[in-house]
Amino acid sequence: MTRPPRVLALWARGSLRSRVLLLCVVLLAAGFTAFALVTGNALRGYMENRVDAQLRAAAQVFAVLPPTVAENGADRKPPAYLADFNTDILGNPVITYVTAAGTVESSIDSFAGAKRTNSAHGPALTRLDAGAVAAHGGHPFTVDSTKGDTRWRLIAVPRVTRAALPGTTVTSPVASGSVVVAMPMDQVDGTVGRMWQNYRTTGLALLAVLAVAGWFAVRSGLRPLSRVEQTAAEIAGGDLSRRVPELAGPRTELGRLAAALNSMLGQLETAFAARAESETRMSRFVADASHELRTPLAGIKGLTDLHRMGALPAREDVDATMDRIARESERLTRLVEDMLQLARLDEHALRTTGSPTGSHAPGIPPDLDLTPADLRTLAADALHDVRALDPARTVTLTGPADDGPPAPAPALADEARLRQVVTNLVGNAVTHTPPGTPLRIGVGTVDDHAVLEIADQGPGLTPEQSSRIFERFYRADTSRNRATGGSGLGLSIVHSLITAHGGHIEVESAPGEGSTFRILLSRLTDQPTPTTPPEPAVRRQ
Repeated sequence: MTRPPRVLALWARGSLRSRVLLLCVVLLAAGFTAFALVTGNALRGYMENRVDAQLRAAAQVFAVLPPTVAENGADRKPPAYLADFNTDILGNPVITYVTAAGTVESSIDSFAGAKRTNSAHGPALTRLDAGAVAAHGGHPFTVDSTKGDTRWRLIAVPRVTRAALPGTTVTSPVASGSVVVAMPMDQVDGTVGRMWQNYRTTGLALLAVLAVAGWFAVRSGLRPLSRVEQTAAEIAGGDLSRRVPELAGPRTELGRLAAALNSMLGQLETAFAARAESETRMSRFVADASHELRTPLAGIKGLTDLHRMGALPAREDVDATMDRIARESERLTRLVEDMLQLARLDEHALRTTGSPTGSHAPGIPPDLDLTPADLRTLAADALHDVRALDPARTVTLTGPADDGPPAPAPALADEARLRQVVTNLVGNAVTHTPPGTPLRIGVGTVDDHAVLEIADQGPGLTPEQSSRIFERFYRADTSRNRATGGSGLGLSIVHSLITAHGGHIEVESAPGEGSTFRILLSRLTDQPTPTTPPEPAVRRQ
């Protein structure tokens, strides 16, 4: 009961090369055996048909001959009428005459001339009376020899004699006993036996040669899989840049396997790199957040300690201290709110894999209230914000890239969140440029995008600063002065909100040439175009 599971376990533990080779050898052996059986049986049938043809021919001859042909002794030559028959037609049969009761009358080797009644090496005849002969119906059948050392093929037919009809000289055939014609199967069995011996010898030799050739062929065929295994081991060792080499054409199984593995490895490498980058950014974020939170908290704690120790005896000092505590608290509150907003946007970006429920587009956070909006309204509000922050500045309202007057810019957006974006960009431009520096606000459409630009003529940014400007807690002003440096989260929030809208933000800047922040959102094509702009083409203050 335990043998089949053990065999299956051994088969499962075997290498693929061994299993393929063993399967091929078994199939070859089965094919050789089937071929030998078919050809051997075909050869035996062909030779038996030849023997049967000779038996029928001999039976037709000896059925009409008298049994006296065997009565003249063992050393007498065959009768002259027998010499006329060629052995290719009659073969070398043994003829036995039996009576109607089945008693043997005589037996003769037709071409040896030897009397063989009750021969020790002849066919082992059963009782062949008239009924038994009629039952065989004149069809050949096989019997053993008297010694059992060979087989005999024989046929039994009624013997025919001639008798005169009463009152006439005409004769008619009359059945009188039977004649049994037998031929040895030595030649048939010997030929088939030699064929089987040749098949065994040549088959085993050929199977051994094919097994050796198959071993090298399977080894060569599976060598690409060994290379895949080696590559996988190197990847498991930590080298994620490794790829499976091109083992075969792209339409072959190995080619498709290599392509699929390389695609999977590319995704894994990207995922691991993204995770490592995320962990690095998270560590930096935690460190920077800790520093940003610690600064206002330290200020609040220091001021409260001063009050507790009685170092603020005058009412004016207490009021000034409380004002500073309130400002630090407000800054701390804004910082925490900004961090929570970024955390929510990051969580949604990691969690979104398809279209969320509701009417929001794919990739849009479900808390965005998307409605048709025109970015010209935001551009006009930004112009008023600049006027309020720095009345001495010259502000110009134009189309994108300072090309013509402002134009409609319809988009599907959350206007409140975009207003927060524009406020951050305007505040960033006012804060990081000298007072009175001209600003330009551009709005309109470019191709399939609704565009809003905030451009200044300030000191500009270096390429390294431009590449990192949207990183969290990054400040182009390394002095970390709160008046100019801020918390470093404003532009990160701007980038996350624009990305959440399915758009993108880009910056063009060079040292001494100012900076241009450009927002691009998908243009809303079915939004009706207002007939009048909300603001004049140019506003100066």
